[in-house]
Formats: sequence, C-alpha cells, structure tokens
Amino acid sequence: MILQEPRKLKEYAVVTAMITTALLLSACAALQPPDVSGPRSNLPPYPIIANVPDRYEEASLAWKQLSQNYGLAQDTRGDLQPLTGTLRSVPANLVNSISLPRVGTGPIPTEEETRESLRRFIVEWRSVIGTDPSQLSLVERVDDPSGVKIARYEQRPFRYPLRGGFGNLVIKFRNDRRLVDISSNCLPNTERLQSAINGLTPKVTAETAATLVKGKSLTVPDATGQQRAFQLSPNDPVNVKQLVAYVMPSTDQQNLELHLAWEIDVANGPIKTIYLDAVTEQVIAVA
Repeated sequence: MILQEPRKLKEYAVVTAMITTALLLSACAALQPPDVSGPRSNLPPYPIIANVPDRYEEASLAWKQLSQNYGLAQDTRGDLQPLTGTLRSVPANLVNSISLPRVGTGPIPTEEETRESLRRFIVEWRSVIGTDPSQLSLVERVDDPSGVKIARYEQRPFRYPLRGGFGNLVIKFRNDRRLVDISSNCLPNTERLQSAINGLTPKVTAETAATLVKGKSLTVPDATGQQRAFQLSPNDPVNVKQLVAYVMPSTDQQNLELHLAWEIDVANGPIKTIYLDAVTEQVIAVA
C-alpha cells in the first residue's frame, strides 16, 4: 500500500493541471475583444415579405387561360392587384359574360345551391383569386336591393387572424348566375409564410403592450381628414385582445410586409384599435 502513494500523488497532479488549464482557457476567452461586425444572429428577416416574385406574371397567364375557357376576347386583360397579383375587378366589357356553375334543376336556385355554385366557381378561379379555397370562409351572403347578390369571404391562412385589409374576396352575381364582378386581395402562397410566422416569438407581452401604447404619440386623422397627434393618457382603458398577422405595404410600396402585432382596443379616443408590433414594439397602424 505504501508503494502506491507516489502513483496517487502523480494522478492528483495531472488532474490539478488539467483543471488549471481549463480555467486559464476560459479566462482568455472572456478577455477576447468583441466582434467588430457585431453580434451574429440566425433570426430570419423581419418583417416577413409576403408578396411572391413573378406572381403578377403567373396571374396574367391564369387569366388568359380562363378567358380561353369562357370564350372571351383574347385581347382582354384582367385587372390585377399590383402587390398580390389577384383579380381586382372584371373588365367592364365582360360584365354578364361569365356565369357561375349551374347547380340544381329548378328555375331559381336555393340558397344551398347558390353556395355550392359559388364554391365550384372559386375552385375554378382559384389561380386569380390567389388562395386555396380551403382557406376561405363565407362571412356574408346578402341580396342587394338592386338585384345583385353579394358573397363575401375572408381568408384565414394562419393561426393568427389576418388584419390590414387583405385576405378579402367579394363575388357579385345575378339571380341567373351571371357574374357582375369579383374582387380579391388574398395572399397567395401562404404555405411559405406559415412556417415563417410560426417561427416568430413575440418580444412584447400583452401586459407590456398595454403600457407601451399609452406612452407613444400617435398620428390620426380628424373629422376634416387632417393628421393630428394623439396620445393616450396612463388612465385611458385599453383592451389587448389578441395577436394578429398584420399585412401592410412597405414604405416604398414595392412589397407587402407581414407583421406579428397585438390588436388593442381603445375605449375612449378618436381611434378604436391600435396595432402594436410584437417584435419591434412600434405602433404600425391605427383604425
């Protein structure tokens, strides 16, 4: 047993040396100068660019194919939205030239038959409407006093409600199924955006959002349309409702931006709703 003592001492010395070396290396790393290029991040670009390259050309080709299917004049161009590449309206010379699919055998379709006809029409025109029919929800079906029937749909592609005035489809038609007009500003190819928005993490909690909007100066239009500065006082009640996907044109009007934002209701004031970016902490819109 006595002969093994020097061996144990040697092992202890080796372990001690290893620990000392590790501590020295750690200290050296801590003393390294900061990276002159700044902190590195693997975070995706924000806000998310929502429009799709070449979408306008794709929609123009789709309109041409639909025109051929319906026997329309070949020189007719579809009126497309500039940023979404979706159909903004039917050319005036084509009003009543397009009909919704026939469903049922009676002279006047029932409401159920009308909705089925609309569903089939949307499936056929999905390329210029700009969204998968499964993402559309019928929110209103009314008959105008003029005799025109109106169907309004909302696009619901994300787990967050869509805001900013996009994601709407309106179809106007007559009782004999003749199309009067169709207008869509739905977001195309939302599958690409779905993963991007799901990867966002809000930096602002609901409680913090309520505090932040009370300290910011907001610009809102008055009764004459002039822009006026407005600020909520600390005692003004607000209700932070939910996170939404807010779509808005970029500053240069060349792209669509998708923001993750808090939708905040205002009880007293010249505005009803404030949208606070949950990532940048900036007010991006009021309504």
